[in-house]
Amino acid sequence: MHVHSSSNYISDDLMHTSNKSIHHALIDKYKHRIVKLIVKLKNEFKNDKFNYQILVDYDSLTDAVNQVIQSKNIDLVVMGTNGVTGAKEVIFGSNTINVIRKVDYPTLVVPEGFSYTRPEEVLLPLDSADSISESAFIDILKFIQQFGKKIHLLRVKHTNETSKEAKKYKDHISYFLKDIDYEYHSIKHVPIHHAVSCYTQTHNINFTALIVEKESLFERFFANSKTSKISNRLKTPLLVFHS
Repeated sequence: MHVHSSSNYISDDLMHTSNKSIHHALIDKYKHRIVKLIVKLKNEFKNDKFNYQILVDYDSLTDAVNQVIQSKNIDLVVMGTNGVTGAKEVIFGSNTINVIRKVDYPTLVVPEGFSYTRPEEVLLPLDSADSISESAFIDILKFIQQFGKKIHLLRVKHTNETSKEAKKYKDHISYFLKDIDYEYHSIKHVPIHHAVSCYTQTHNINFTALIVEKESLFERFFANSKTSKISNRLKTPLLVFHS
């Protein structure tokens, strides 16, 4: 799917419309690009199980994605991201962040230049607000059971926790992960994006999962959220589930 904002029409687009309507001329332009991409993919990945459908929309990106999810019964949203170096990457990175925040659906984000490896070792960072009994956590466990081999849970605590509370949390982990190979680590007072970055560099992590909660207006406009900081520093694919 290619999404183009109507506010981004440029004079060259309008001058080359000829006798066609502006709408059809611009759609044809982007459809042609996608057709070329599909031809390339079909030649590289010869698999009869793949079917392709071209979608071009003129809307905000998140509105367009939400509409297609409903109309096409989509199971998973997949996006690429370039990181945060340079103007182009900042724009593209912000699109990815907006989809993660505003599209309440499982989303897979793949960093530029990543070469496919099976997601055998999955990292799930957790903070004090993340629950291990909610549906998002259960969905991640189902993913691990189907595609992976092991889950690494990295819990970042920002408040002091009693030994009784810590034991209760570990007991919950043991219960939910009794049939899954896992490692559990907890650390205190470390920014979660730093913890994730260090952990992925010191362990053989193929995939990162993340539970995203609805953020407050203040967090969205005045502060960098943990979602933004983690996804902007991606080294491995990120699979997002919403609580």
